[in-house]
Amino acid sequence: MHRVNWKWLLLVLVALVVVSLSGQAWRIGHWLPSSSPHQADIGVSHRAPRVDSEQLLSDVAALSFVRSQAEGRDRARRYIMQSLTQSGWTVQRQPFTAAGKTGENLVAIRPGRDATAGIVLLGAHYDTVGRSPGADDNATAVATLLETARLLGSEATSHPLHLVLFDLEEAGLLGSTAFVEAIPNPRAYDGAMILDMLGYRCTVPGCQTYPSLPIAPPSDQGDFLAVIVDQGHAALLSAVQAQPTGVPVFTLAIPPFSNLMPDAMRSDHAPFWNRGIGALLVTDTANFRNPHYHQATDTPETLDSAFLASAAQVVVDAIATLTHTPSQ
Repeated sequence: MHRVNWKWLLLVLVALVVVSLSGQAWRIGHWLPSSSPHQADIGVSHRAPRVDSEQLLSDVAALSFVRSQAEGRDRARRYIMQSLTQSGWTVQRQPFTAAGKTGENLVAIRPGRDATAGIVLLGAHYDTVGRSPGADDNATAVATLLETARLLGSEATSHPLHLVLFDLEEAGLLGSTAFVEAIPNPRAYDGAMILDMLGYRCTVPGCQTYPSLPIAPPSDQGDFLAVIVDQGHAALLSAVQAQPTGVPVFTLAIPPFSNLMPDAMRSDHAPFWNRGIGALLVTDTANFRNPHYHQATDTPETLDSAFLASAAQVVVDAIATLTHTPSQ
């Protein structure tokens, strides 16, 4: 997860203040969004296969090495491509140059059976900062994407499913920005789900921190999964809220503050929001919970395997629901 002054959770909490002042209802667990005229509500959830927690941990362990320089990122790409190919996907390499750096996104596409259905995208970045092996940031998200590819790759669905692994997120969202800027028709997308850190849980009171704001925080324990969306596409949250899950999921629709608070748009959902594409960000809240964020100590041993498996199941179920929803 890219760091500049921090971050999207500040945006979430400021949004809560705005919501509180405007008199709209928010409750712990879910802030219930109203229907959007631009996005149909998601219907009955589609039950997906169960995730394999041992496979998730194996992928996290295999990817837990420094992935900031060219050699480490190339090693990660080889692992990801091999895994996706073994799951029956064809992977496209998409090189780009931005801010004087060269990178390479990876894209795998499964077509849908409905020619009129919009694209559903699942994305995660695979690079790290220089000193960190990045087990939580962001091997947990890549492992979840690979598990989704294994479980859903052979399913016939209404919607196309695109899997995208972004490079150089930690350098300033360079990969996701290059990807989004190259999209010829943003209206072809029904929505994107961006994964950024999914495997750390803390249960000691006070271990979940927040910026100083005049509202009561939802919890002082970091035992929940946070999901946010831009307010214009709030109905995407229904795909997450519809799932039975072993982990609490707090969801919230965010007003479009990107122009007012540029430092709060610091993960790969931001380029999608800026292009008008609905995008969910799914996260364990990063350094507001995880003391190993961007440190050499971000290793597999610090993760909670049960929490990661539950978070991955939320993602797999939501993607199954989104891709099976009939087009409107």
